[in-house]
Amino acid sequence: MLEATNSQTETESAPPLNAALAAEAKIARIAVTVFPLLVVLAGVLGFLLPDLFKPMGLAVPYLLGVIMFCMGLTLTPPDFASVARRPWAVALGIVAHYVIMPGAGWLIAVLLQLQPELAVGLILVGCAPSGTASNVMAFLAKGDVALSVAVASVSTLIAPIVTPALTLLLAGSFLHIDAGAMVLDIVKTVLLPVIAGLLARLFLSRLVAKVLPALPWASAVVISLIVAVVVAGSASKIVAAGAIVFLAVVLHNGFGLGLGYLAGKLGRLDDKARRALAFEVGMQNSGLAATLATAHFSPLAALPSAVFSLWHNISGAIVAAWLARRPLKD
Repeated sequence: MLEATNSQTETESAPPLNAALAAEAKIARIAVTVFPLLVVLAGVLGFLLPDLFKPMGLAVPYLLGVIMFCMGLTLTPPDFASVARRPWAVALGIVAHYVIMPGAGWLIAVLLQLQPELAVGLILVGCAPSGTASNVMAFLAKGDVALSVAVASVSTLIAPIVTPALTLLLAGSFLHIDAGAMVLDIVKTVLLPVIAGLLARLFLSRLVAKVLPALPWASAVVISLIVAVVVAGSASKIVAAGAIVFLAVVLHNGFGLGLGYLAGKLGRLDDKARRALAFEVGMQNSGLAATLATAHFSPLAALPSAVFSLWHNISGAIVAAWLARRPLKD
């Protein structure tokens, strides 16, 4: 009798659970479909109406702060507990992220002989922490979402130190890098907003729970606005530099996705973890890179970040859909 009751309870509880997962998957698919479209639209508007968006350049750091605050709102204590449970996997993801992408950015910039501003911009993208949409891609690819969140969180928290140091090391030969000023900017626009979001999640949990469904869309709109501002700032040079920048970004992102998966394989992680690392390495916080490039260099240096914002969401969605159709290996 007890066994039958348990079986009945499981049967009755299964449909809501499956319905919730299906709804979550549907929302994620809509987000990764609409997001690139928003970025494309923003880029076109920035190119066609530069005088409208150029004056917003000073607001870009604050816009990035909004995105990072939204990221902080999505984090919970279990996200950080997973770091302690699997330190090797998280450490491997962090090392792979901050070795593969900066190195690939430098190599591509040298091989394609990019002009200094574009070279610095591409390297800066590679030195940025994980992208805000990487967790969604890992979910769609049936990857290890918990590992994805852990790597993204840690890479973001250590970015104030790692990103300026790597940029100075790899891009210092192209342009002057003020690493100290960059550290302060990342603390103000990334670290403090993320911590504020975390505290809000802890102390205003009921209010935050009501706004959580809107956060991905808010981030998508704000990132699109940053892209529009960046494109507007370099609109006069996009026609000449657009093709080579697009090629550089496609190669950069492709190296990240492929080598990120390979790093997980070499580290003997399971297939779910490998899929997560592919996106954590290949997808960058291009909004941060665009903000830093605009503040410390020029709008042209921010162009690779704007193109990356578009491309890594398109490529990520394609790779996630392909992986989702492949059976998980033991």
